[in-house]
Amino acid sequence: MRNEFFAYNRRLGILLPVMLKEWPMYSPEEQEEILLEWERVRGTIPDRIGEIDGEIERLQEELAQEDDFEQSCMINNEISERASEINDLWIWYRTNPEKTKRGTMP
Repeated sequence: MRNEFFAYNRRLGILLPVMLKEWPMYSPEEQEEILLEWERVRGTIPDRIGEIDGEIERLQEELAQEDDFEQSCMINNEISERASEINDLWIWYRTNPEKTKRGTMP
């Protein structure tokens, strides 16, 4: 897989597509290459969501023991950020592009 098609997203912890041009402008071979790699990446998303869910559970346990209000707010913010990551991962998981003929819309 050529790195020009994907870049690592630190926030989500997965590779994401980097589209330098409109999807129909990629050759059928490039589309096939991108789709194959995307299916591989997409298959890792449920495991990544599970990892983040575990982090949320740990943070919730930490929050339950926290007495300091400011620290509680920081933990809540961290929980919110992790939940946002899960939401974004589910959006990416549902992204399912199809191969097109050059010059046609998907």
